[in-house]
Amino acid sequence: MTFESGLTFFIAIFLFGITPGPGILALLARGMSQGGNACVPMAVGMSLSDVCYMLAAVFGLSALATHWGEVFVVIRILGAAYLLYLGYKLWTSSPTLDETDVPRLRGNWWKGFLQGFLISASNPKVILFYIAFLPTFMDITRLSGSDIVIAAGLNLSALLLGVVPVGYLAGRVRRYLRSAKAVKRLNRSAGGLMIGAGGYLALRG
Repeated sequence: MTFESGLTFFIAIFLFGITPGPGILALLARGMSQGGNACVPMAVGMSLSDVCYMLAAVFGLSALATHWGEVFVVIRILGAAYLLYLGYKLWTSSPTLDETDVPRLRGNWWKGFLQGFLISASNPKVILFYIAFLPTFMDITRLSGSDIVIAAGLNLSALLLGVVPVGYLAGRVRRYLRSAKAVKRLNRSAGGLMIGAGGYLALRG
């Protein structure tokens, strides 16, 4: 992999990462309801899931998307249902001005990580994107082990650089709220985003 192709690959993945979709909607919802720090584990989970799909494309595992289609449909529906559930919990949560009392939905680092991983893993069409996308920047039939490591590192860092700030920007909104009524509106906005992400994922088919 040349420096030019690596740089172009990094920029393209960065733009891909911030493209609106179920992952970005879920990050916005989490940032608005729980703050920017709560978005970091979710962003890491989402990014690592994408890297797994990239590696699957590199190693020729795209057949899974064809021969195991029914399994992927089940995964997608379960992921969508989970997002809808989280959206409902946000929509109906009691307003609070104390960020330390934010949910019930906060959980621990690993819970956020698994949520993010599930959101990206629930979208098997990502692997088809990488199958069509990677040959534009590299000959995947001639990649060395070091090339694959570099590509995975560029992919992960570009995604994190793109999605983590999204969560922090959404988290800043909550700092300016001064009434329970405003917090309630924000929770409902975040819940609506999460429900939208679940519906988007369910209907993509």
